[in-house]
Amino acid sequence: MNIEFAAVEDFSLLPYPERLTLILITSGSINGILNERPISVFAPGVFCLVEDDDFKVTMKHNVAAQSFRFHPEFLNTITLSETQGYIPTGPRIQTGLSLFQKDNLYAVPRVTEKAYPLLFEWFFILGMEVQAQSDARWVCRIKKYLIQILGLLEDLHQHSEQSPVDLVLEYIHTNYSRKISLEDLTNCAKLNRVTLNKQFQERFGNTAIGYLLSHRLKIACDLLTHTGMKLDEIACATGFEYDTYFIKQFTAKKGISPTKYRNITRKFAVAQ
Repeated sequence: MNIEFAAVEDFSLLPYPERLTLILITSGSINGILNERPISVFAPGVFCLVEDDDFKVTMKHNVAAQSFRFHPEFLNTITLSETQGYIPTGPRIQTGLSLFQKDNLYAVPRVTEKAYPLLFEWFFILGMEVQAQSDARWVCRIKKYLIQILGLLEDLHQHSEQSPVDLVLEYIHTNYSRKISLEDLTNCAKLNRVTLNKQFQERFGNTAIGYLLSHRLKIACDLLTHTGMKLDEIACATGFEYDTYFIKQFTAKKGISPTKYRNITRKFAVAQ
């Protein structure tokens, strides 16, 4: 049977040959380059891959994920009568497969608080069915639940209404390593500077540019602790034009130099 379910431990093995791969991020976050475009997925989140995708991980943080892999023809043998009583109503064999098309690969569906428990439960059932293979109809049940999952993801993708702040957050999380101006953020949100900063203050207690700086420094902290990158390399990777400016900002915000932070946190990490 051309299906597999597994925990994702090594993202460098993605994508899989002759498979469509659906990945559910249950904790942490992952940044990468998908077909020469940056992609960021934060838990809870999903993304889809096809066999000829070029996917490289640039950073991951405390990631736990599950994957379900299936041959593109896997759904083509199910009849609609077998899907009665499942969500979405009136599912179609092609439900959700649009998520694997090239023009949609970068529009990661935003998993809502209401949708996540359903996705988590259905992924769990997929894993149990693949492992147990308890009777002759286990494949049919997998197809039903897979159609449910794909249908829900398609609905999330088509009906997602991101707020201006959400749009800016996605832009920052994807492009933080590049030069970003306040004008870039206001254009992304389609708001003026005052309104955008007011909404950021209400949600995060910080301006949009202040949030950008905090996010860059958070990524820099991870790189200092978990990599051997030089300070100028970390500065470049986190969007600081000069390493001297990076050191100045880091020291001002963290109250300690990057080098001292690295030494302290590495000792703590080893002790753990």
